[in-house]
Order: sequence, then C-alpha cells, then structure tokens
Amino acid sequence: MNLDKFSQRIEEVRQRSQFLESRASESPMPQQNALLEAIEQLNTALEELYVAQEELHQQNEQLNIANQQAENERQRYQELFDFAPDGYLVTNTDGKILQANQAATQLLNISKSFLIGKALVNFVPEEERRAFRNQFSGLSDIGRMQEWEIRLQARQGNIFDASLSVTPVFAPQDKFQGLRWLVRDITSRKQAEEKLRLIQKENLELQEVAHIKTQMMSVLSHELRTPLNSILGFSQLLLQRYYNLFPVELRDMIERIIKSGKHLLALIENMLDFSKLERDKLELNPEEFNLVELVRASTEELRCLAEQKNLSLVLHANIENPIVINDSVRLRQILVNLISNAIKFTDTGGVFVEVQQRNQHQVVLMVKDTGIGIPESELAHIFQEFWQVDKSTTRKYGGIGLGLAIADKLVRLMNGRITVESTINQGSTFRIQLPRNVSR
Repeated sequence: MNLDKFSQRIEEVRQRSQFLESRASESPMPQQNALLEAIEQLNTALEELYVAQEELHQQNEQLNIANQQAENERQRYQELFDFAPDGYLVTNTDGKILQANQAATQLLNISKSFLIGKALVNFVPEEERRAFRNQFSGLSDIGRMQEWEIRLQARQGNIFDASLSVTPVFAPQDKFQGLRWLVRDITSRKQAEEKLRLIQKENLELQEVAHIKTQMMSVLSHELRTPLNSILGFSQLLLQRYYNLFPVELRDMIERIIKSGKHLLALIENMLDFSKLERDKLELNPEEFNLVELVRASTEELRCLAEQKNLSLVLHANIENPIVINDSVRLRQILVNLISNAIKFTDTGGVFVEVQQRNQHQVVLMVKDTGIGIPESELAHIFQEFWQVDKSTTRKYGGIGLGLAIADKLVRLMNGRITVESTINQGSTFRIQLPRNVSR
C-alpha cells in the first residue's frame, strides 16, 4: 500500500467520524445507545487503520530491501566497472568523457580527475583525428561497433594500437544520450600479426625460390643428360671396337671416362627424380613381386663394392609371405641407395641387410652398418636435400646429398616411414616400414 492509499483511508475514517457525530446529535435514540454505536464504528475504523498501517509497514520493508538490493547491484556494477581488466569509458553524444575505470586511466596514463570532462578525440594522434571524427559522427546510427582498430595517444605522447568496441546508450523513448566504450591495448597482437605477416612473406619467397630451384634442377638435368649419354655411348663403342688396338694405358683411360660418366649420370638421375618428387610429378607403378628376391638381387649387385673394401655383406630374411605389391623399380632404388651408402661410409666390419614381417599388413627392411656413424645433433637433418653430416665427406666420399632425401620422399609416397639410429664410430641402422599393398 502506498502513501496515497493510506491517506485515503485516514480521510475515510475522518468522514465516518463526522457522520457519526452528526448522527448522534440528530438521533432520537437514547444518548447512551448512540454513543455505543459510535464507539463500535470507530473501533472498526481503527482496526482498518491498523491493517493499513501494517500493510504500509510491510511495503516499506520491501521497498527498503529493494533499495538495498539496487544499491548493492549498483555497487557491484561500479566495482566491476572500476576494476575490469579492460579499459571502459562512458561519453556523452559529443564524445566528452563522463566515466572512466582504472584500466582506462592506466592506458591513457592520466588520473581519473583529469580525464573526466576531456574529449576522447584529444587522445587520438592529431593526424588521425579527422578520420576519428568521421567515424564518430555515424556511431549513433550504426548501433554497436566491434573491433574498431585505431591508434591512441596516452599522456606524454606514448602511442599504442587500440581496439574499440562501442555501444550506444539510449534513454527512455529511445533517445540517444551517450556511448559506452571498451578499450583494449592490442599492441602485442599487432606486433605478432606483423611478425606472422613477415614469416608468411618469407615462406612465400622460400617457396618461390624452392620452385625455381626445382625447375632449374629439372631443366639442367635434362640438358646435361643428353650430351652425357652421347659421351657414354661413344666411349663404350670406342672401347668395344678398338679394344685390342689400344694400349693398356689408353684402355684404362677410356674405362675411367665411362666409369665417371656413369657416376655423373647417376647424380643427374637423382636430380631429376628429386625435382619430380618436389613437384609431385613422380608416380608409382605398383606390381606384385617377391620382396626377398628383390632385396637379394639388389644386395648381390653391390657385393663387389663391399668386397673391394674387404667388408662382409650379409642378407637375412625373416618373413612368412614375401609377396608384396609395390613399385619394384623405386623400391630397388631405395635399397641400392641405403646399401651403397652403408658400404661407402664403412671401412671395417660389414653391412647387414634384413627383411622382416612386422604384421600381416606391414613389412620392415633394415640396413645396418659398422661405419663412421652420424652425430646425434645431425639425425634430425639427415633426410634433408643437399645435407652432408660433415662437408668434408663430400670430397672424401662423393655425392651431393640427395640420396637419402629421395629415399625419404619415395618411402612417404609408398605410405611408409623411414627412421635412423646411429652412434659415432659404431655405425648406423636405417629401418623402412612399408605396407604390403601400395595402391596407386
């Protein structure tokens, strides 16, 4: 019950009292009876007043509770506003700052007492204020704006990148009366974005360089292979036709030409294969074959190299079903590369080749040697193109560092995996896990 209703009740009681008074004076009844009736009427009116008073008291208590809740909520909002981690500002329609929290004062490096009443545009660098005013003039029409990126200038001239989220504040009857601003310092984010942009630019440049390198390797390899095949062909023909006519010294020179030419041709073939793999132009030709026979043939082909260095070359097969489906030419290329490398970098001991069955769907090929080994710090780079563990080995052992890179890419093309374990001066072990059935 509000105050107006309570006043109305009092007025009703007053009017009833006047009515009883007039009635008592006019009534022909004995004075005592009239007085009793008047007292009864007054008691009834007083009871109604007590009820009204109690209702008013209860409503006052409810009003006090509601006021306290509203005050608590206002205090809670004020604390959230003041101690929020992001900067908050409230401005009027002209952009004059009416409220500011602690984070905002810290961002702008100015105390709240000096900040209140200042125009927000004062904290925008002078050369950007026209753009700010143009954007500001349309805020009342576009509604909420998120991620308005702008530079702000704190006190003493410190400029930082900021992100603004702006919400219009409307009074009753949808009257535009101000703006609420969320201000975040995004300097770190902008710096990270710039670093990412530079990295992406560098990556694009590296990809372009890699593309040019691959194209150059492909073109150069083709251009070199044609004259080299002619040199090899004529050298072999010359040796075959006039072998008996040449003195031993001359025959030896021609054989060296042929041997060096074949070595150079193998390097060129590697460059061509690598350029095809880099451009995803190399395709497998899967066929069914006996894996053990392929490994044995590849091992025997290189046995003469091992014997020239007095190294043992041992093959062990531990597989129930040796039939697989894969590209036999490319798999032989991988094996020859690994076994010839093992022989090349081993001076004493030998090379051990093994074929294993990992499970029904996978086989494992292993090539182990007792050679010079690979430092642990280099293992992560061993399958990179043109990588040599020690650049001096290029001169001592030959090669351009493409063999293992090609082997790695071919194994990946076969949906397999190649790994290496090595210890300096104790040798290296290369393992290749391959599916039994390599689909096209």
